[in-house]
Amino acid sequence: MSFLDTHTPRRVTKRLIIAVLTLLAVAVLVISVIRLGGSLKRGSIPVTADNATLVAASYEILGYIKDADYSALAVIAHPRGVLFSPYATISETSARVFKPSEIRAFGTDKTEYVWGIYDGSAEPISLNPREYVTAFVFDRDFTRATTLGINRVVRSGNALENITTVREGIRFVDFHLPPETEDGDWVSLRLGFEEHNGSLMLTVIMHSEKTV
Repeated sequence: MSFLDTHTPRRVTKRLIIAVLTLLAVAVLVISVIRLGGSLKRGSIPVTADNATLVAASYEILGYIKDADYSALAVIAHPRGVLFSPYATISETSARVFKPSEIRAFGTDKTEYVWGIYDGSAEPISLNPREYVTAFVFDRDFTRATTLGINRVVRSGNALENITTVREGIRFVDFHLPPETEDGDWVSLRLGFEEHNGSLMLTVIMHSEKTV
């Protein structure tokens, strides 16, 4: 019996197991999406939601952002507002917080807000909401994220990771994309949720990337 005869079945079996596990994970996610149904449109994620449900809700929210459906995004926003952070370190002095009514108007709001400072230059990030979303929220298509972190950071640079200290008890999903080219940079988008009246509501939208 040749080396190929003895080892190929093991390789095939391993690949088959990986494929089956992947299909099961996708099936769980699909079932979670179906269970959610239109609940996100009513601003409802159960506070007891398991990780699969939280991920499904996060994908739904990514869809709102991708489609610039700010009315739908506003429904799931926490009443006290959503904190937008351009980098992994949340600055409590400069990070912008927008109430649901303000988020609903993102598509037409031409006001330039200061969202923080640019990494490296320390110049103010002065953009209107649509410009900010393009530059610091959906600069890549995170619906195609290759790696997810549930209540964990997938990858860090040299920035202080303080999402769980600034917002104690927060649950978050980290959507991570690797560099598109050899000299490109990785990027992540994190959606954070906190409890409000028995439901989980969106409280943080954080962008993360390699910083200097």
